[in-house]
Amino acid sequence: MTMSKTQAQAAADPFLWLEERTSKEALDWVHGQNKVTVAELQGDPSYPAAFETALDLMTAEDNIAVGSAIGDHVYNFWQDKTNVLGLWRRTTVASYKTDKPDWETILDFDALAEREGIKWVFGGASRLYPDFRRCLLSMSPDGGDASAMREFDIETKSFIVDGFSAPASKSGFGWLDSDTVIVSAAFEEADKTQSGYPRVVKLWKRGTKLEDATPIFEAEKEDLAAGAGVEFDGDKPYLILGRTVDFFTAHMFLRLPSGEARRVPLPDDATDTTIFKDQLIFGVRSQWTAPDGTVCKPDGLYSMDFAHWARTGETGPVVTVLEPAHRVSIAGSARTRERLFINLMDNVRGKVVALTRNDGKWSLAPVALPENGNVGISHADHFGASVSFAFTDFLTPSSIIWSDEDGITLATVKSQPARFDASPLVSEQFEARSKDGTMIPYFVVRHRDQEGPVPTLLYGYGGFEVPLLPGYAGVRGRLWLEKGNAYVQANIRGGGEFGPAWHQAALKGNRQNGYDDFAAVAGDLVRRGITTAGQLGIQGGSNGGLLTGVSLTQHPELFGAVIIEVPLLDMLRYTELPPGASWIAEYGDPSKPEEAAWLAAYSPYQHVAEGGAYPPVLLTTSTADDRVHPGHARKMAARLQALGHENTLFFEETEGGHGGRGDRRPQAAQTAMKYTFLQRSLGGAA
Repeated sequence: MTMSKTQAQAAADPFLWLEERTSKEALDWVHGQNKVTVAELQGDPSYPAAFETALDLMTAEDNIAVGSAIGDHVYNFWQDKTNVLGLWRRTTVASYKTDKPDWETILDFDALAEREGIKWVFGGASRLYPDFRRCLLSMSPDGGDASAMREFDIETKSFIVDGFSAPASKSGFGWLDSDTVIVSAAFEEADKTQSGYPRVVKLWKRGTKLEDATPIFEAEKEDLAAGAGVEFDGDKPYLILGRTVDFFTAHMFLRLPSGEARRVPLPDDATDTTIFKDQLIFGVRSQWTAPDGTVCKPDGLYSMDFAHWARTGETGPVVTVLEPAHRVSIAGSARTRERLFINLMDNVRGKVVALTRNDGKWSLAPVALPENGNVGISHADHFGASVSFAFTDFLTPSSIIWSDEDGITLATVKSQPARFDASPLVSEQFEARSKDGTMIPYFVVRHRDQEGPVPTLLYGYGGFEVPLLPGYAGVRGRLWLEKGNAYVQANIRGGGEFGPAWHQAALKGNRQNGYDDFAAVAGDLVRRGITTAGQLGIQGGSNGGLLTGVSLTQHPELFGAVIIEVPLLDMLRYTELPPGASWIAEYGDPSKPEEAAWLAAYSPYQHVAEGGAYPPVLLTTSTADDRVHPGHARKMAARLQALGHENTLFFEETEGGHGGRGDRRPQAAQTAMKYTFLQRSLGGAA
């Protein structure tokens, strides 16, 4: 008798059943493991104080209320000890700039949860142009990515009776006009891509049923997703349709008044696209020669006459807006009515330049923001002139720098109080030589007068072109740095610190480069005398959880403790667990023999060795995680324990999703457990 594929996998993998998200057997195992972990870590004498510290800092009333301005109001979502699920609120721009803004509550999510018996987690709101009074409110029932939608009136602070409403899904919603909603649908199987994201774009008229919405655009079943939205250039709306082929390639379309979806003449890997002053601004991930012969290079910005193309279908000349520069990459952009702000990273330090267009010509000017830290665009009023920026570094509390005049005049309007004593600390940047000779930058935060090696936490990510940037963290300062320990952040390949090439150097079959980079940083820390292998802990989440899982199985001798958060770990089955297929462009396809070979070479779950001398391990996940399946962490914990690694601890939260959204108390509890675990494993002051 021939075994089916599932039977064969089950025979080779006795823990396959732990991929059942809600089966009684799987949850019984999870709850059993939770009790062990809670007893181990929450019973530690240092845990209660760590929990209270983490909760106090996460919910402090003097935390910065980061907001975005639309018209005369600043909107903010706020959580504290009283409002654990949070308040969506607003205040006037003038009031926001004061020490004690007069906040007006729009929606109290704790009160809503009490009324409806569901712990709704705020997921954002799509507001209706031009008065922005009506919105399509996104709310997750458990903190996962799937969200319900309801139409809401901001002025009356109430849901619209018989208004637009949809059940929880991974669909997207936006306004076309006051009586028409653009739906990127992922309700029925026919509407979904193989990754579980929207495949069909529909127009939904007020007063009709959602199932009767009219399809206007489709992606392929194998694509990552389809999406749509109205993009305004001044007061001119464009209905943009998108077919996202994978994480790094997409086709962009303009829907014409005739109903035709005309493809925008950009390469598949175009990035940083914005419509501004009749021009389409864009970048590229790989070199591309435009129809007029202009050579477009990664880390540069270019423009074409979008309004002319929309009218005529004719592609005009492509203009270079920003030339590429060594180790300078584009972190993002945002626009006011008159200026486009470009956020740049220069050797992992932020800066912003403002782009204007006058008499058919571009001009660039730096925005006078603080240097040598992480500068980001906090908000930009698309229809006005207000813009704000956030500044921070490892030792400087976050601040909000505001302008009502397109970034020309600037004033610091919010500064978070210091959460720890940074006076004896120093932040330094070093480089480690990776296995192939590439120099890998990393930051070290430690005591200036450090004598000899100390317990050190090394954090990494290294994937999806996402950069790791300097940032202030009060909890880390209080629970780790103030105790004499060091913190390290590694900018390994696979991330986006130096643009697309840095990411592509650890893509698919090159993934081992990123793991070698991380090991090189670990070794360099020991060589410099900052720490020892036994005092070095590592931490990473999601793709970073894969990184720390690989590090555990490839180099257990380099580390004294390993934290693996919401991870991918079984890379030979990751596409079988939704939405794993969406990441094939990053990791490769295990159904193809050649790609399965490079995945098998590092997949942590398959490389757990019996009798291996592994350091203590803490794995965390969430039952509500609908982005990275909890089965990865469950199976890894079970396999480690089954092969005799009794120093493995596992914790699964039941709500909060992949990013831990929702109630701050469980987040504080997990944070306290992790620092308690590190102190116990690596030594140092309690």
